Amino acid sequence: MDRWEKRMPSFATRLAGLPQAPLVAMGISTLLALWLLWRPELLSALAMAWRLPLIVLGIWALGAGFSLGAGLVPERGPLRRLLGPPLCWWLLGGFSLVVLARGLWGG
Repeated sequence: MDRWEKRMPSFATRLAGLPQAPLVAMGISTLLALWLLWRPELLSALAMAWRLPLIVLGIWALGAGFSLGAGLVPERGPLRRLLGPPLCWWLLGGFSLVVLARGLWGG
């Protein structure tokens, strides 16, 4: 048995196996999108060097969350790796933390 097979799966991998995972991804993406529509200064008030990477991260995270929630993730190939679990959960979590931090302390 390989040492990687003995490892406990990560939180994102365990979350991806739940039957409610697509609905949760769609809900988180919807809430983040609505919050950024309501308060766009959370990202637009940043310097350009921080704003552009965060916009790209947000587009990727929200796109992955919406595509996972709608069931539009391909079964195999490079798009499966970029849009599917567990990367989708890491992207949504990271972007949610950035937006939450900006909303609570920086915005």
